[in-house]
Amino acid sequence: MAEALLEQVQTKAKSWINSPAIDSETKALVRSLLEKPDTKELIDSFYKDLEFGTGGLRGVMGAGSNCMNQYTVGIATQGLANYLLKTYPGERIEVAIAHDSRNNSRFFTEVTANVLSANGIHVHVFAELRPTPLLSFAIRYLKCHSGIVITASHNPKEYNGYKAYWAGGAQVVPPHDKNIIEEVNRITSFEQVKFNANKALIHNIGSEVEAAYYEEVKKLIPNKETIARHKNIPLVYSSLHGAGITMVPECLKQIGFANIQVVEEQKTPDGNFPTVQSPNPEEQSAMELVIKKGKAAGATMVMATDPDTDRVGIGVRKADGEFILLNGNQAFSLMMYFIMKNLKNTGNTYIAKTIVTTELVDAMAERLGVECYNTLTGFKYIAELMGKLEGKKRFIAAGEESYGYMVGDFVRDKDAVSACAFFAAMAANATDENKSMYDWLIDMYVEFGFYKEGLVNLVRKGQQGEQEIKAMMEKFRNNPPAQINGSRVTRLLDYKTLKETDLISKKETSLSFPKSDVLQFYLEDGSKVSVRPSGTEPKIKFYISVNTKLNSARDFEQVNRQLEEKIKGIERELLA
Repeated sequence: MAEALLEQVQTKAKSWINSPAIDSETKALVRSLLEKPDTKELIDSFYKDLEFGTGGLRGVMGAGSNCMNQYTVGIATQGLANYLLKTYPGERIEVAIAHDSRNNSRFFTEVTANVLSANGIHVHVFAELRPTPLLSFAIRYLKCHSGIVITASHNPKEYNGYKAYWAGGAQVVPPHDKNIIEEVNRITSFEQVKFNANKALIHNIGSEVEAAYYEEVKKLIPNKETIARHKNIPLVYSSLHGAGITMVPECLKQIGFANIQVVEEQKTPDGNFPTVQSPNPEEQSAMELVIKKGKAAGATMVMATDPDTDRVGIGVRKADGEFILLNGNQAFSLMMYFIMKNLKNTGNTYIAKTIVTTELVDAMAERLGVECYNTLTGFKYIAELMGKLEGKKRFIAAGEESYGYMVGDFVRDKDAVSACAFFAAMAANATDENKSMYDWLIDMYVEFGFYKEGLVNLVRKGQQGEQEIKAMMEKFRNNPPAQINGSRVTRLLDYKTLKETDLISKKETSLSFPKSDVLQFYLEDGSKVSVRPSGTEPKIKFYISVNTKLNSARDFEQVNRQLEEKIKGIERELLA
């Protein structure tokens, strides 16, 4: 089998060398892969075509059918163009494009704009890097039919990607995602891609779009008089060499803050991300410089955003002066705590979250009279829900455990620009109460229950890793554990078969979700374990949630240790 795969890969690589559509530089790179004694890189580059999945493309940049390069980007764009032309026959079609700071992001933006314009489609392009949420906003503001962001979000520096959006400003969902994939798969040669631009159809997006975005944020910020009283509190921010530097500091100024301090070493956009191992605010190492500056500035909170500025990590200061990094569940819960408590009218309102995000938010929403919907992982499903409920219920906010948040409905994707504005407003409001956001976190646990979450990522790269992840999912699906960490598994939810099984009564019920490769185990002691392969990285993810009552703030440290031990026990069993 290994020999057959290598032969298949070599044949495909040689077809690139023989194609008149491929440039000489790319051909030279492919030849060097063929000449290497170690065939792993060749196999990883050519063993399949880089899939245009339900959210677009994401992969390692390089020469090959399974890599991000001008040819795979060109094929994806031609497929999207073909679908747009079939969907809107005879219409003037408009598409907006944005990009982040990654290496080749501007180049891939130009390739995308060229292909679209060559197909007679009008293209609106941000002249410089801009955050992903502004692209979502621009689609709606400019009344575009579609949009694209060139980014690999928070992936390591060798990656880039291509996210496709539809007219409502959200990432594509059924039926459009599947239909675009079909069009992309119909393209069997590079000669079918129109690479020669019609420059007359490519337009730069003006500053009025950004100005309109800031106005929408300002409408939503509560307690503006509190910000006015505390406008000089130090707010420390890092863009981690990404697109956030173009908008986050300005947005904070627009809502009234006057003492915004930026981490200078990470201010310049740079696709090599030289000061971090990975530009991911979920990782402690990426937050070291912003915490250092936060301590020096006497800040009570610090913030850092990923390269395309759809995720934000925050750190809050404890009474001893040290900072603690909040995970996505804690930050989202705190944000919902603040927003829902400041709602003037909770009637017919709702928030949304994903199935792997903390159930503390469900508990708070129920107590505070706000409906909480759960969707599959990915903001496109939250945006799809918003579309279905538009005009029927009032949307307030949404979030997910992976550091993505959205307030208001003017953007239809994760939005770290407006999230930074809300976290800053929260810091001002906590200061007004002579408290910190860390104090608020403990107050929230006392009032609604202490929920603690853990996340385990197992990285399995390449063709072999893909097979290992599939095997792990099948093992959990076909031989589910009867108990985990000494607690009986009472319910199993399988989002691939769309069945929920009560393991005590053996009763089965249907799940009303789209199919997805996710398993959830509910335990007798109230714990929950979710397992899913990542949709954007070579990982399998284990989400662990435990909870108990917290009687008083004095008990926090002791109960926190108990819950931490419980999470570690579950981790050990899952990975044994």
